[in-house]
Amino acid sequence: MPFTLLGPCEFREEIRKSRFITLAAPITCIAEAQAFLERCSDPAATHNCWAWKLGEQYRSTDDGEPGGTAGRPILAAIDAQECDNVVVLVIRWYGGIQLGTGGLARAYGGGANKCLQQAEKRLLVARTAWSCSCAFSELALVKLRIAEADGLITQETFTGQGVDLKLAVADEHIHSVQRQLADLSRGRIRLQAIAPK
Repeated sequence: MPFTLLGPCEFREEIRKSRFITLAAPITCIAEAQAFLERCSDPAATHNCWAWKLGEQYRSTDDGEPGGTAGRPILAAIDAQECDNVVVLVIRWYGGIQLGTGGLARAYGGGANKCLQQAEKRLLVARTAWSCSCAFSELALVKLRIAEADGLITQETFTGQGVDLKLAVADEHIHSVQRQLADLSRGRIRLQAIAPK
């Protein structure tokens, strides 16, 4: 089961006079990964090497280190820690001593591994998209039922008749949520699946 991070984390170490700072954070889209990298990269550092993974999509860069010695080991650490929806940046300040390709791979992959090991994680729950409508007076109870099922309300639109909601609910909870919403509305609230784009 894949995990994602609860929040940003950091790990620092010095290896043969080179300083390494590893930063990791949860992401939900490529734009968040790019924003994190732009915000946290240090232009004064010798190298800013990174990798991110979002489901089946992933990218990494060695940022001037020999090919395959930084980005790929960072990505391998993300996989080894069973993480997804994660970006990892390893910043290096060169200390004057060559580490060799094996040493570089161990430094970058090891820093990413240690950072992700110590990070607080949560299980990444696969949810599907649904919509429903409810009366204003039912909104608080609907929100409570969705939260109890570890679901998310992704959009609320107030209308003249009530509230249109878009939800994300795990497949194993859909039947119980549907039953609870039908019970509290005397059968009026019905979940409609939203087809993926």
